[in-house]
Amino acid sequence: MSTLQPSKKIIKQGLVLHNDLEKTIAVKVENSFSHPKYHKTVSRSKKYLVHDEFSKAKTGDLVEIEQCRPYSKRKHWALKTILVRGK
Repeated sequence: MSTLQPSKKIIKQGLVLHNDLEKTIAVKVENSFSHPKYHKTVSRSKKYLVHDEFSKAKTGDLVEIEQCRPYSKRKHWALKTILVRGK
């Protein structure tokens, strides 16, 4: 008999770019890593559409997002907490 174990949700931190859409924010997540050959620090960024049920996040906030069920074609993340308020 196999038992289902809860899957671990992926959590990321990022900066809110805009909150123009209804119940949706755009979050920019930066990733830094060392290049395997040249040993230089490389930074890449990616933009995620995040579900914000109560429209609490504002532009410039540092937020924590977690992976969840698909809300739409491009929206697979939900707002977990607001870490730091922007200006």
